[in-house]
Amino acid sequence: MRRPLTALITAAALAFASGPSQAAGAFADWSAVVVAGDWHAADGGPTEGFDNARRDVTQALARVGFQPVNIRQFSVRPERYPDTKPDKAEPRGIYGAMSELAAKAAGGCLFYLTSHGLPEGAQVDQGILRPGILGEMLDRACGSRPTVVVISACFSGVFVPSLAKPNRMVLTAARPDRTSFGCGQDNKYPFFDECFLSSMPGSRDFGGLAGAVRECVRAREITERVSPPSEPQLWIGGELRPMLPLYAFARSN
Repeated sequence: MRRPLTALITAAALAFASGPSQAAGAFADWSAVVVAGDWHAADGGPTEGFDNARRDVTQALARVGFQPVNIRQFSVRPERYPDTKPDKAEPRGIYGAMSELAAKAAGGCLFYLTSHGLPEGAQVDQGILRPGILGEMLDRACGSRPTVVVISACFSGVFVPSLAKPNRMVLTAARPDRTSFGCGQDNKYPFFDECFLSSMPGSRDFGGLAGAVRECVRAREITERVSPPSEPQLWIGGELRPMLPLYAFARSN
């Protein structure tokens, strides 16, 4: 049985008030799905950028309190990565993992996708994950529990209208009509993913992280002299907004 949002608020508040040692477990009961949806660079050649981000975002989530057993990774070429053992990135399998993990980790949901994007959605293997489909997947798997969605792709702001709900935070790499940058063959990560990873250690929670990522992307694009700016988008629903500070990132001393 899913706990009502009021119960989640109470539980998070008690954890926060009891001190850092207990608050550090804020994400122990959250599920996370991290997807690399393509392996091609912007010029069509090969890139490890998306899979590098998948691997390192997963590690970053574990450092801030997500339990590794509650995280599932997906790659278009899983056979290349026996060390991290990702599953094959295709929508049916992704939804299955979301549902399976959410059933055993009922505290909240996180979904992170890094890939190429189009005005219709984001690339996942040879197809397009459309905003409405992802919205249905999240509705069915996560319901009304606190949910954080991060889409790192060109035109990814197109996801916001379909995903925006009171219990969700949605952070995207670009406006619906803008590209994002850093998908070249020589880039370790796309710019947005790099900013997400570099900003996480200095952020207290996902709300603060979102602001830091947006500023990092803005500064990086100015430095690289790329334009027009991607303008990452942020939505935080009214029910989730007051809860985000209660879900503080764990820190190792």
